[in-house]
Amino acid sequence: MSKQRNNLIVLDMAGTTVADGGLVEQAFTAAAERLGEDPSTMIDHVRATMGESKISVFRHLFGGDEARARQANLAFEAAYGELVADGRIAAVPGAAEAIAELTAQGRTVVLTTGFARATQDAILDALGWRELVALTLCPADAGGRGRPYPDMVLAAFLRTGAVDDVRRTVVAGDTSYDMLSGVRAGAGIVAGVLTGAHDATALGEHGATRVLPSVAELPALVREYEEREERAG
Repeated sequence: MSKQRNNLIVLDMAGTTVADGGLVEQAFTAAAERLGEDPSTMIDHVRATMGESKISVFRHLFGGDEARARQANLAFEAAYGELVADGRIAAVPGAAEAIAELTAQGRTVVLTTGFARATQDAILDALGWRELVALTLCPADAGGRGRPYPDMVLAAFLRTGAVDDVRRTVVAGDTSYDMLSGVRAGAGIVAGVLTGAHDATALGEHGATRVLPSVAELPALVREYEEREERAG
């Protein structure tokens, strides 16, 4: 398949390909309580910034106190890891099949997250997804900046060499920050999905070129875009 097709697919994990049943909020609550903080004062910001690097969220919540933010982030990652280990996580229905279909079409699929590498690896292990995709990225793999920065999408573009033009990249996610990251990276398709944190209005306002019920619909969307180009072309 030519590099002039949409051969790079960059997918978010929690809420997009991974159904965690609200574990992010539960882990934030547990982390706040372990640090003696009131989670009710934080939860609105946590919800609004779903998709952002978790350390960045804690830096904001603790007013730039780096030591406190890192302490909170470690507590969050530990709490989330415990929930994953308890079997409280599953694939979004149809997600693994969609990834397999995209891969079979000759496209390169990359999974990204705002979690730390250890947590990302725990999720991959819990789902048996270690061999499912070509590359997985967390903020530390892209210079430390997570969403809404475009860095992880651009890192996928540079590391895989799957496309010659960043506009041939497809980004999919369930949060406003996923959409912003895709738009800022210059992706040609920025698809929002309704299996996670944010609704269609929020996704559209932050740059979604299409909103889908689920990532399971993504292979059909990519084909639709390419067939439209062929007819126009």
